[in-house]
Amino acid sequence: MPTAQKAQTIEQAKEWYTKASGVVFTDYRGLKVKELQALRRDLRKKGAEIHVLKNTLFRIAAGDAANNLPDEFHNGPTAVAFIFENEPDCAKVLVDFAVSSKRLVVKGGLFGGKAMSAKEVEQLSKLPPRDVLIAQVIGAVAAPLSNLVGVVEALYADPIRVIGAVADKVAEGSPLPVAEAPAAETPAVEAAAEPEAPAADVTPEAEAPAEAPTEESTPEGEAS
Repeated sequence: MPTAQKAQTIEQAKEWYTKASGVVFTDYRGLKVKELQALRRDLRKKGAEIHVLKNTLFRIAAGDAANNLPDEFHNGPTAVAFIFENEPDCAKVLVDFAVSSKRLVVKGGLFGGKAMSAKEVEQLSKLPPRDVLIAQVIGAVAAPLSNLVGVVEALYADPIRVIGAVADKVAEGSPLPVAEAPAAETPAVEAAAEPEAPAADVTPEAEAPAEAPTEESTPEGEAS
């Protein structure tokens, strides 16, 4: 692949990585073109994109963060899912697809610069959606203070701050209008970065490889 084309691919991967709140690494060997296309469609609906990237180019694009990755995460044929929003939902799409297809393998992930094992990605996929989580926080406002500790431990970092403020108001005997609860979105996991803009449709589905490369996969849109 020409050097100029490599540089273009690295810049595109940097853009995806910078915008993403996290990435999930998968081994896609054995997937047919139509299966990979279906997975792409499902991920885009939830707020993610999956791209076949050569491992060396991804490491360059990720910079120092790549040093935190176990070797098995980015060795061999790898399709990288860049998650821009709805982290639990996107993780669930990948985990469910891996179970149903028997060919896609979730290797692990990288969220907020911290590596996550395949098991941790599976646990992420079981977290409730943000709107459900916010409803749980609002519901906790009416719960007895003795029950708040258990609720806090089960929620994310930002809701912990919300409930702490609510507890202070209850202790002071102040009223608790629901409108005072923050409307900002809550991160999907404690280590995840704040999600940004939805992914752009930049990878033509027709260019997905029909069969997995032997060692390292070639970025979408590049010649083998």
